[in-house]
Amino acid sequence: MVLAKFMTPYSELTITEMMNILNLEQGPASAKESMKDICLHSKSQNIQKKGMEYLYMYGFIRELELLIQKNLESDNPSNRLWGEIYRIMLEQRVFKISPMETLDQLAFFRSRYSTNEPELLFLIELIQERAYQHLNQFDKIGNLMVTHQQYFSEIEERLLVVYFKIRLYQINVVYHIMRNELIMARKYAYRALNMLDSPQLHAHVHTYLGLSYTHDTYESGIYHLDKALEISKEHHLDYMINILENHNIPFLSAHFNMVEDVCTVDKGEQAHIELAKGNNEKAIDILSNIPKKGPFQLYYLGKAKQDQGLLMKSYNHFIRKRSDYFFSKLPLDAMKEL
Repeated sequence: MVLAKFMTPYSELTITEMMNILNLEQGPASAKESMKDICLHSKSQNIQKKGMEYLYMYGFIRELELLIQKNLESDNPSNRLWGEIYRIMLEQRVFKISPMETLDQLAFFRSRYSTNEPELLFLIELIQERAYQHLNQFDKIGNLMVTHQQYFSEIEERLLVVYFKIRLYQINVVYHIMRNELIMARKYAYRALNMLDSPQLHAHVHTYLGLSYTHDTYESGIYHLDKALEISKEHHLDYMINILENHNIPFLSAHFNMVEDVCTVDKGEQAHIELAKGNNEKAIDILSNIPKKGPFQLYYLGKAKQDQGLLMKSYNHFIRKRSDYFFSKLPLDAMKEL
């Protein structure tokens, strides 16, 4: 077996070294598949741990689930800790658990276990910041941009540092978009795209890029959202397909009044589409059946009713509850048009 030299439990090669060798011997495409097999079948406990990051970054979800279970059942305490962290992280990524459940599981992990492994300490903070992002508590993200170097300087596996940097760039993209710092956001987005040929990464980053053009042009924004959807369909990223088809694409399309053949199961975006068509009363009717309205629904309702009070309520929600200085421009611009 060609890969047998990488499979021994005592192999001294790191994942970084293996990847470099395989790229030279096989080329990038074949090397990616070979590394997937090595991560899944290696007897090395070190590779079993760190291989989870490789599988995560390239979106090999089924293989990652198997490797997580292998680590959880390991006789090595460190492997079990890594397995637990990647279990939480994977369930967070595919929305199997809510952001609050994610934070609760992290709190339980911290209360039950202790670790000084820099990789795990970084990932715990990363999972936490992603949970705050999903909760739209954007004022609570950004700390890792300051603290990451203390972890990176202690990590010996250089490929992990590269992957962790890409993960950090994804956080930076969201952070800067919400602060309305679009040049910085797009810089980090393209930096991430150029660092790794990973379908799930490219789908996520193109989604962020698409939304970053909300206040610019439809053509620029929809290009990136369509690209994200194309990648997601090609690689069966079902959770991304749902987000794009039912939320992001309808949102951007309705915002620019380009709603022909656009549909969604999301009630808020259904109202947004009706608003774009000029059917204000229908939009109001749909929104009236949403009991707990978020800032977007308040914005749509304020536009439909031409109600400055609702638009101000939406604006305050964006600013005070989300620290969102990007989408808060929506109700602000609408108020200027009244």
